[in-house]
Amino acid sequence: NNQIINNMIIGGIQGLKRHIVSFSGGKDSTAMLFKMIENNMKIDDVLFCDTGVEFPDMYDHIKQVEKYIGNKLTVIKNEYSYEYYMFDYIKVKGKNKGKRGYSWSDFRNRWCTRCLKLTPISKYLRQYKGYDIIEYHGIALDEIHRTEKNKGRDINYPLVEWGMTEKDCLEYCYSKGFTWNGLYEKFDRVSCFLCPLQRLRELKVIYREFPDLWAYMRELDRRSVEQFNRKFRSDYSIAELEVKFDKEDMTIV
Repeated sequence: NNQIINNMIIGGIQGLKRHIVSFSGGKDSTAMLFKMIENNMKIDDVLFCDTGVEFPDMYDHIKQVEKYIGNKLTVIKNEYSYEYYMFDYIKVKGKNKGKRGYSWSDFRNRWCTRCLKLTPISKYLRQYKGYDIIEYHGIALDEIHRTEKNKGRDINYPLVEWGMTEKDCLEYCYSKGFTWNGLYEKFDRVSCFLCPLQRLRELKVIYREFPDLWAYMRELDRRSVEQFNRKFRSDYSIAELEVKFDKEDMTIV
């Protein structure tokens, strides 16, 4: 681990450039970080944006990564919570100006990404005004289409350059002993546990294997229906999903 520590220059400033690794904690960004260190690439900062609604196993993974690299990550977080934006935030523009709360996110308005990730990151980077910010994003080769939206920005995609697919990244992390306590055996992606955009089969896993998280989602959904008359998804409320999943299990038996 001494080599790893020596390769990282957390907090260092060289010239007017700042090399920042965008670290979500998932398989792709984890593989990217470790390979960058192995390749002696310049790293000034490793930035993890905590939404507050990550899987508990993800927080354990973050601690394991910090121990492995011998350095703390830079953890940033919006001062307001997911619940605040969902129920209490007062909109300041648009046709809904003055109205309170976003309710659940959906494909049309992914407010959670904007409020809980993009805004804190943008706010954090303002301290480097005058620097050339060089970002590193963990997008794998088989998702190269995601790089299109960032054209014109100084963002590097090492995994694409190395020809690493999502499968390659997961196998690479597994080879180093990082397993997320089996999350990737249950889910294709390990983002926020309460995301309404997840597949039904993944939501069923949360219902069956993460009862505490599901109970929290049920309470949020109850409040959303009460305040906005809007359920978890357009096709299902949390309560309706429970009925669906129980009925499926009874059919299987």
